[in-house]
Amino acid sequence: MFNALVLQQEEQKTVAAVAQISESDLPQGEVLVQVDYSSLNYKDGLAVTGTGKIIREFPMVPGIDFVGTVVSSDDLRYQAGQQVVLTGWGVGENHWGGMAQKARVKADWLVPLNDSLTPLQSMQIGTAGLTASLCVMALQQANVQPEDGEILVTGASGGVGSVAVSLLSQLGYQVVAVTGRAENEAWLKQLGASRIVMRDEMLEKSRALDKQLWAGAVDTVGGPILAKVLSQINYDGAVAACGLANSFDLPTTVMPFILRAVKLIGVDSVYCPFDKRQAAWQLLAQQLPQDYYQQSCQTVALQQVPEQASNIIAGKVKGRIVVDLNQ
Repeated sequence: MFNALVLQQEEQKTVAAVAQISESDLPQGEVLVQVDYSSLNYKDGLAVTGTGKIIREFPMVPGIDFVGTVVSSDDLRYQAGQQVVLTGWGVGENHWGGMAQKARVKADWLVPLNDSLTPLQSMQIGTAGLTASLCVMALQQANVQPEDGEILVTGASGGVGSVAVSLLSQLGYQVVAVTGRAENEAWLKQLGASRIVMRDEMLEKSRALDKQLWAGAVDTVGGPILAKVLSQINYDGAVAACGLANSFDLPTTVMPFILRAVKLIGVDSVYCPFDKRQAAWQLLAQQLPQDYYQQSCQTVALQQVPEQASNIIAGKVKGRIVVDLNQ
């Protein structure tokens, strides 16, 4: 028997509690993993608090990512004792996820832990960091160069945004961070932001085309803020968009795309192909500075997850929260 955070539905409400489960309770999959760390992401916050319709089948173990050691494998690509990372693929949503001391998953969902990262560091980065890395790679592939001008990062106080700020800065870009919390200004500048824009400014009504301000952008929130960003991108610039927290809707026109040749690149880390996931992890391992791990992460026990999930939904969390399954 081992510990897991299990979500149940009682009287149309989601109830989260730490419980003892066994390997026989776990869903099917080729690889059994002893989990060391998971992380608490916005999706997990929605699931654990029942705020969003993330979970459709109960019971469910949340945790959209994890790192651990292979216990057994029916797939020759993975051997007992190997350290592996999982991000995406619906774990923690429609397949039991990382907030349990063991997990059983499909082999195709895993990647080997990068040799330059410790297990703890991999979850200090986690799905949020992987997504940020994919966004940076998208801007690079769109030929957005550091000398082209400033790069805007929305939702900069969150997991994806904070990694994007740090990674872009490390690569030589001038980064402008958007945040709704003025008290985070000093922290964001420590991560590498050259200056701060308050979120309220990005929520002001925009025209189809505003003054050109940004060579590119990483947008983690979507909705009206993304529309505002698109109206301000320089000619031939690009936006890597990965977030839907603000809204699924996009109240814009075709004008940025036709008259300024702006490129809108969707970034999805959930069903990301193996080779792209490996490249994104490699970029993080090589370029993300050690300062990020020291400044932007806190570690909690499984029992603390429900409280921290509520804090995430309330916008009270900055950076990353790692869940230590050994506590």
